[in-house]
Amino acid sequence: MDSATDSLHGAPAGFQHDAFVYSSDEEFVRLAVPFVQDGLAAGDSMVAVMPPKQTALLRDGLGAAHDQVAFIDMTVAGGNPARLIPLWREALERHPGRPLRGLGEPAYVGRSAPEYEEALLHEGLLDIAFADARSFRLRCPYDASVGIDPTATHSGAEALAEKTFRTALNDVPDRAERWKFGLADLGQVRRWVNALATSYGVSRGRLDDLELALHEICTNSIRFGGGSGTLSVWIAEGTLICDVTDCGRIDDLLVGRVLPPLDGLGGRGVWLANQLCDLVQLRSPDDFTQVRLHTRLR
Repeated sequence: MDSATDSLHGAPAGFQHDAFVYSSDEEFVRLAVPFVQDGLAAGDSMVAVMPPKQTALLRDGLGAAHDQVAFIDMTVAGGNPARLIPLWREALERHPGRPLRGLGEPAYVGRSAPEYEEALLHEGLLDIAFADARSFRLRCPYDASVGIDPTATHSGAEALAEKTFRTALNDVPDRAERWKFGLADLGQVRRWVNALATSYGVSRGRLDDLELALHEICTNSIRFGGGSGTLSVWIAEGTLICDVTDCGRIDDLLVGRVLPPLDGLGGRGVWLANQLCDLVQLRSPDDFTQVRLHTRLR
């Protein structure tokens, strides 16, 4: 998966998505630098979305040519992997008609288990999101210590994404506090979560973000999920988790990752939650939809 470094120039190449696994800094440089150099030589627009360590290695490996690359901190821009498809779309729109070559490491060392799960779902959704892209090549490095084989997310990725999206998240723990809600309960739900989050030390600014995101998701349950839902709240690994489950079903696998039109029906609540929360997990099997909001305790 690490041998293709051909240019995208000439006939429209469509979306090309591949990966490589590296086990040392030296191997990362050996595999990443030629990919970038080939793109620069061909006149491609080059964007590298990497964690800080790999960014520093790539800059050093490129020498003076590094100033021709747009570097973005993956741990900030892609901390919530659902923000990455909009990032790559913006990169394509910034240089219309010019081939884009990207280097992105969403499954970087140090992520939590839910973050890795969402990073891999993101990888599977890329082929759907950019099916119509004319000239976009994205290469994804994977640190061997993470223990992930990227083959599945770069071959038959669409089927994997569909399967993941249609599979429920792990069960809500018994220790979670639960609240069944309808339209008349939204104010009480907001006050309840406010008090609970404050008791756990969530800062005022982060609490405002969570309140808005949760209001949007609960409102979606009322509008599209049968008029009611169940909210479960618990703490896991330094994170406050709010899980909203209802009886609806979502068909669009890219919901919340593509800004819906102003006159569109639905989707804006999940988009907003993705901008406000540290992580958002969404699953929609046949008979229910589950949205899980993660807010780190700071």
